[in-house]
Amino acid sequence: MHEELIDRLRTICLALPQATEGAGVGNPTFRVRDKIFAMQHPVDGRITVWCKAPAGAQQALVGSDPEHFFVPPYVGHHGWIGLWFDVDLDWELIAGLVTDSYLLTAPKRLAAQLKR
Repeated sequence: MHEELIDRLRTICLALPQATEGAGVGNPTFRVRDKIFAMQHPVDGRITVWCKAPAGAQQALVGSDPEHFFVPPYVGHHGWIGLWFDVDLDWELIAGLVTDSYLLTAPKRLAAQLKR
């Protein structure tokens, strides 16, 4: 089950321009030009994914739906959002959050390649 979830996340992440997969802080991490925009990272033995979020999104998501979202350690104070991956998942929402994170991370010219 865990690998199926990561494979689905991988498909979303690697569809973005010049996105790559690696290891590091999380395993796997997804990067654009060596900057992480999403990573799988366990918290208290649970499967989670962390990604950057636009200003205000972290508080809104965690406040409205703590069953699905949390403030991750280490990077939460920078506005990152954590997604619990052991609950019912809305893959359309996850794809949107990952894409937003990518857009916050990628250089402007590269981000402009995405038609949103």
